[in-house]
Amino acid sequence: MPIPDVSGRSLGELISLAGRTAVVTGGGRGLGKAIALRLAEAGANVLIGDVDEALAVAAAKDLGARHPVQALGTFMDVTDTATVTAAAGLAAESLGGVDVWVNNAGIFPAAPLLEVTDELWDRVLAVNARGALAGSREAARRMTDAGHGGVIVNVASTAGFRASGPGLAAYVASKHAVRGLTRQLALELAPRGIRVLGVAPTYVPTEGNRLAAAAAGDTTAEAGDTMPVMTNSRIGRMGVPDDIARVVLFCASDLSAFMTGSTLLADAGETL
Repeated sequence: MPIPDVSGRSLGELISLAGRTAVVTGGGRGLGKAIALRLAEAGANVLIGDVDEALAVAAAKDLGARHPVQALGTFMDVTDTATVTAAAGLAAESLGGVDVWVNNAGIFPAAPLLEVTDELWDRVLAVNARGALAGSREAARRMTDAGHGGVIVNVASTAGFRASGPGLAAYVASKHAVRGLTRQLALELAPRGIRVLGVAPTYVPTEGNRLAAAAAGDTTAEAGDTMPVMTNSRIGRMGVPDDIARVVLFCASDLSAFMTGSTLLADAGETL
């Protein structure tokens, strides 16, 4: 199934997601919620999945109040395949299908190497890497069955391009895995008309990131700042969630129709 040539479409048509349905994992707050909002603004109906069902439902309600689209929030634990399948089924039954799937859910508990337990390692890889696999697999199944292709976007990290701060061995490994998965799935799914792209943000202060920083002993997190090792912006400011959401929208839309397999750095030049 070839990806169509969209050269004759207007800019408005290229960015529009009208008539499409997007699923965003970990979309109850932070980057996920910002991504869901931009996809909805572009016209997509959106299903938000989150381990905190109340957050997912509240985010969907907020999204529906802002944009004239359908939005649903539901429980989803990306380490539990049954809940991923159930969320995809809800999107298909209530919102018309699955056209865009954003694997955003992730965690990054920190621990020095000598204190990294098997349990911590397995948990991080289960959420960040296996969760992306579970979402991509379900999305690809739904897109293939519908016969119309689609787009999968994996939210990686600058930690998928290099070593990161101390204590993040499991996180760095998981995000390198997400980059590799993005390339491999792009190869496997291209014949089905499914594009797979990654977006690699630098650290962006969000509710979840600040909590994780505080748990790791970063005393600046409570003041709204972030870990010094994660701030190396070349453009004069730190990022905000919408900076990342706009890149995800580019990937999800036909603006990027000639791209698959790439992971786009959204890092304010941090990795230069």
